[in-house]
Formats: sequence, structure tokens, C-alpha cells
Amino acid sequence: MRIDAYNKVNQMYQTNKVRTVASTKKAGKSDQLEISQTGKDYQTVKQAVANTEEVRMDKVEALKKKLASGTYDVSMSEVADKLLDNYFNAIV
Repeated sequence: MRIDAYNKVNQMYQTNKVRTVASTKKAGKSDQLEISQTGKDYQTVKQAVANTEEVRMDKVEALKKKLASGTYDVSMSEVADKLLDNYFNAIV
């Protein structure tokens, strides 16, 4: 076995030397977020809906007055039409 051959191989690969790695500089980029116009419109509408009343009290009060006075009258054909509309809209 030749010991000098090991030294030559060792020199060829330079395994004895410590290699320094140059530090990399940071790119300095930052993340960005862009909201589309549709997203902005959605936020505006969502805020508008949040600020409105959920129940229209003017209509509720008018119906209460009609019920109390006995003048509230709904035709059965209107009720049937609304039921059918709701049924077919739920299917779609």
C-alpha cells in the first residue's frame, strides 16, 4: 500500500483547507398586497350592509297597525304565487 498516493489525493481535493463561504446580501424586497377593484367594491358593500338595520321597522309598524285595526288583507292567490316563487328559486 502506498501512503504517498493518499497524500496526493488529499492535496488534489484540498480537504485539509477550510473554505470560507461569502455571505449573501439580503435582497431587501418586501411582500406586497394589492386588492382588486372587485375586492374593494365587496368591502364597501359589506360595510354598507353592516351599517343598515336588519329589520325595516317602518314596514313592521305599518303591518302591526293594519293587523290591530283589522284592515290587513292578503289574497290567497298572492300567497300561492309567493310560495311557488320561493319553491322554484330554492330548486335552482
